[in-house]
Amino acid sequence: MREDARKEGKRYSFEDVLLISEVVSTSPTRKDYDDCTAKYGRYGIPIYLVVDPYAKEVVLHTQPIATGYIAAHTHKYGTGKLPIPLADGRTFTLDLDELPRPEPEADAR
Repeated sequence: MREDARKEGKRYSFEDVLLISEVVSTSPTRKDYDDCTAKYGRYGIPIYLVVDPYAKEVVLHTQPIATGYIAAHTHKYGTGKLPIPLADGRTFTLDLDELPRPEPEADAR
């Protein structure tokens, strides 16, 4: 959120949102990769970050347009810190070494 963001009723305006991040659920991943990408781009969210613990990667979407985002860059888990410049001049740093991983499934016999 922008530092000077103010609530409008119970919510913030989309103009105040600098970055949205979501962790992929087990299913369906289409929602996070397609549906939300199109929605957040349409609303002009500058950065949409998809964390995928199953693929062990993060997809950083930037440059929003009416149908999604122009740019998408994939970063693998375990590759250090990823600085993400925000529209207000601050930097959000994501530690790619400390991201969630799926729980190992119990051995079913």
